[in-house]
Amino acid sequence: MTVTLDLIDEVEIDPAPPPCPPTQDELPCEDDIPMESERHQLQMELLLEPLQPWLAQRGEGYAGGNMFLYFSLAQTRGEYFRGPDVFVVLGVPHGERKSWVVWEEGKAPDVIVELLSESTRRRDKTLKKQVYQDQLRIPEYYWYDPFNPDDWAGFRLSGAGYEPLTPDGSGRLFSRQLQLSLLRWSGSYRGISATWLRWATPQGELLLTGDERAEQERQRAEQECQRAEQERQRAERAEQSLLAAQQRIADLEARLGDYRGNSNRS
Repeated sequence: MTVTLDLIDEVEIDPAPPPCPPTQDELPCEDDIPMESERHQLQMELLLEPLQPWLAQRGEGYAGGNMFLYFSLAQTRGEYFRGPDVFVVLGVPHGERKSWVVWEEGKAPDVIVELLSESTRRRDKTLKKQVYQDQLRIPEYYWYDPFNPDDWAGFRLSGAGYEPLTPDGSGRLFSRQLQLSLLRWSGSYRGISATWLRWATPQGELLLTGDERAEQERQRAEQECQRAEQERQRAERAEQSLLAAQQRIADLEARLGDYRGNSNRS
């Protein structure tokens, strides 16, 4: 028996789909480059720490720093771009990140702050500013030198480029994105007295660190105890006054009784 096989039409096979971009779990997240100094590290913490409860109240958002910011696949081929010292992203879920990967998160940061040093000053003011402006389109960019408080500036994206921000009458730079202000604050943080860059409400009220909130609660509790003690003392004085008044009344009644007795005998 002869079996005839029908010819199968040639099937055009689609080329393999392009590989998916790498995720934060697949990208390098460390470069073993420490912060420039202890002052820089503390300044970064002082900007980031108060933002956590502030974001928690909003129910969304992420604040991070000194980590990679991936925005171009060229970076995955070895052209690393070390991320900003401090950045804030609104409209994203809370949660830990190893790096900020723009194509994975769906957006770039809304606000970036760079901490200047002798080794990074030129790069932060030129190359990084250009990248944030032209490639990432970061709405607001700020820089600050922890050792030279006069060297600070803010920029807001307008049209094709950044426009410098003008401090208000109190010397604060207002962030439209966060509805917060950046101000220079002279005080002690972690045992170091310096002029620090800090977040504040539009009215100038500082966003507090955990230690400051604990101290504020301690002072509030102490004031409550003082008020309670003052109330106790007032109540005690009032009770003593009442007892004294009652004693005077009793004395007067006794004297009145004696007087009446003497009058009857007369």
